Amino acid sequence: TVPKPPRKSITAALCQLDVGSDKSTNIANAEKAIQEASKNGADLVVLPEMWNCPYSNDSFPVYAEDISKDESPSAQMLSRVAEQEGVVVVGGSIPERKEGKLYNTCCIVDSNGQIVGKHRKTHLFDINIPGKISFQESKTLTAGEGATVVDTRVGRLGIGICFDVRFPELAMVSASRGAHMLVYPGAFNTVTGPLHWELLHRARAVDNQIFMLCCSPSRSPSPEGYQAWGHSTAFGPFGEILSTCDHEPTIIYANIDYDQITERRTNMPLSQQRRGDVYTLVDNQSLQ
Repeated sequence: TVPKPPRKSITAALCQLDVGSDKSTNIANAEKAIQEASKNGADLVVLPEMWNCPYSNDSFPVYAEDISKDESPSAQMLSRVAEQEGVVVVGGSIPERKEGKLYNTCCIVDSNGQIVGKHRKTHLFDINIPGKISFQESKTLTAGEGATVVDTRVGRLGIGICFDVRFPELAMVSASRGAHMLVYPGAFNTVTGPLHWELLHRARAVDNQIFMLCCSPSRSPSPEGYQAWGHSTAFGPFGEILSTCDHEPTIIYANIDYDQITERRTNMPLSQQRRGDVYTLVDNQSLQ
């Protein structure tokens, strides 16, 4: 059962940030973007995956922060600016250090500045396409525990990070727990991005008749290092594109009308048409 959203509609902002090697500059740029989005009427602000550091296994241990202590300048900034601006922030992701392990972690900050949830990337990005791209997050990072669904002042949010979107079960679990919106910070590359970025996020919106926001860093002007695809996009529950962009640094905005979820699910009642006698979704966390 989907709970009634706290508001009929909201404005979401996706901040496609330029990410460099200077951590303090990355934090300052993210703060400015959140402030600008708030000034332009955003209720929910989303940052990209790994917005405080370059996307590389060499960088993750160096830039990592312990979010649970007062030693995380990135998380402290998110909390401070969320409270100052009165906005909900889905803080993309940063490398998190916890008890000797590193995680790719998204902080969800409510409009009172409280961190109300953390999602640790559940499916690590380990791929090898010969001659194109090879990357193994598992060399440095540990996989998260599972699905993350968080109640905020803009609604119930189901969180995933980048490679998580390739596993429809995770999005289905979020939807089954009553999420109003899926929010997936990501950093697809220029090999898989052109073919799969829009396809996968749009599919998760259609699968679950739900809003989907995906937010990427902008493309690096340097030919060296990881090249993000960009193209941050907001999708509606019928798979329609509400707002999108190319690969340059920008902020895009989307109106999220929650009545659309009810309308789409009434017009096409998939939840009533599912064949429980043929297949079933098991949410292991909810059973524990």
